[in-house]
Amino acid sequence: MPDLFAYLPEAVSAGVFWGLLAASLAGSFITSAFGIGGGALLLAIMATLLPTAVLIPVHGLVQVGSNAGRLFLLFRWVHWPAVPAFAAGSVIGCVVGGLVFVELPVSAIQIGIGCFVIWSVLNRPPKWVRRFPLITGVLSSFLTMFFGATGLFVSNYTKSFLLARHGHVGTQAALMSVQHSLKVIVFGLLGFGFASWWLMVLLMTIAGVVGTWLGRKVLGRMDDRGFLLILNTLLVLTSLRLIWGGLTALVANQ
Repeated sequence: MPDLFAYLPEAVSAGVFWGLLAASLAGSFITSAFGIGGGALLLAIMATLLPTAVLIPVHGLVQVGSNAGRLFLLFRWVHWPAVPAFAAGSVIGCVVGGLVFVELPVSAIQIGIGCFVIWSVLNRPPKWVRRFPLITGVLSSFLTMFFGATGLFVSNYTKSFLLARHGHVGTQAALMSVQHSLKVIVFGLLGFGFASWWLMVLLMTIAGVVGTWLGRKVLGRMDDRGFLLILNTLLVLTSLRLIWGGLTALVANQ
């Protein structure tokens, strides 16, 4: 183990190491089994373990591996018409986000996304989310450069296609693979040093693949009605957590 830690960043102690692996496995399991929530869970845990400066880039790189593994396992169920326009919008959103040097108020983003998602769960997803995937890609990708886990936002686009559970999870994995890959490229061009994190990210990705495999087993034993109920419940609970976190931050900054 000492030899292993010699190849890891100084910020990664033994406790942080095992915490990150567990979080990656749990996050991938939740997303594979229930369609959403794992990325936000992973981000929340990483925020307590890692320095703020590395949080969003490293989380993005881990999510590339996790979503790519999920995409591989569910490839034949992907609804491919959902991808091209969203991908084009993601390019625009990530590039613009990378060019914005003014720090956006994270608390306001949390509250806005949380309210939007709860509204979409209680009603049908707004028509523009499906009709204008380019805009959906732009907005979600712009936000992911500052907020990190915008899977909640993208899930409402995926949900609008009314896919069966395997199709929903597979399509969501394809969309998020595109978005996180573009984010990582932009952070790399901005000078973030991913090289020192390669081993930690690789191990977290492997843990994520294990979580994906376990989650797929659960997904296969669930009917579509049960899947939708769990998906909506997770969307609401995670959104409430985002809103609470945003309100708490606003009050603390007063």
